[in-house]
Amino acid sequence: MDDNREHTPAGSAGPTAWEAGDAREWIAVPGDGDDKYSRGVLGMVTGSGRYPGAAVLGAEAAARTGVGMIRYLGAPHAAEEVLRRRPEIVSAPGRVQAWLIGSGMSADDRSADDARRLSEALDDGTPLVIDAGALDLVGRAAGPVIITPHYRELAVALEAAGGDGPTPDADEIRADPAGWAERAASTLGVTVLLKGHTTHVVPPGGRRITVTAGPAWLATAGSGDVLGGVLGALVATHADAVRDGGHDALTALAATAAWVHGRAGEAASQGGPVVALDVAEAVPGVIRRLLAGS
Repeated sequence: MDDNREHTPAGSAGPTAWEAGDAREWIAVPGDGDDKYSRGVLGMVTGSGRYPGAAVLGAEAAARTGVGMIRYLGAPHAAEEVLRRRPEIVSAPGRVQAWLIGSGMSADDRSADDARRLSEALDDGTPLVIDAGALDLVGRAAGPVIITPHYRELAVALEAAGGDGPTPDADEIRADPAGWAERAASTLGVTVLLKGHTTHVVPPGGRRITVTAGPAWLATAGSGDVLGGVLGALVATHADAVRDGGHDALTALAATAAWVHGRAGEAASQGGPVVALDVAEAVPGVIRRLLAGS
């Protein structure tokens, strides 16, 4: 696996559209000498008793993106559903290269056990993909962070962060997603992937990348959980690049995840309705065609 290559830094002004050639550079292809550990281990604290499906969808997507191992360490009921669907996933704690946390969770009714699990991931010092129900905890992370909110969730994250000036609501963010993604990255000090038909990815003080991919049918329940799984897997397989390149590497990985997710949506939809599990199942074919240059 080559995750120590040099990549073009994300420091230039103005937005850049992310294309297939850019995404291809951030897909780690295993070599003969790789094993499941060298290919990256993703830890997951996602899902809940109320929303176990989010954990299943994220795990499905991560497994199909090419990570070496997944450690699922979320709520017991969600763990049962994840293991029923993906028996190769490990439910025992151990070393990981990245974390995906918060999908299918809620800050409003967080249990003590969920709070403990999230705290352990936040304190680990490894890269974190933070979604949905953990966005209020961004400031506690010890490692590099990328957040993956939609408009309403970004408003929640900014409110939790406090700071000067009024907090925007979802409609204000929807009216200026690019501007608010940049403000959030600066305010929170993290890389931001703001979901939408056009996805905006921006690091603190760096250039913004836009990804326009996927049909409008992708606006469906669980689609964001699939995106989180794809991104978590990519971050885990490129842990060295994130360590060396920081927010620049996270920005490129997030844009690649959005590109893969969008193309998987196109492949699953074929012009008609789509459900999130269909999108996850389409990911390997998208990556195969991307690597083949077709």
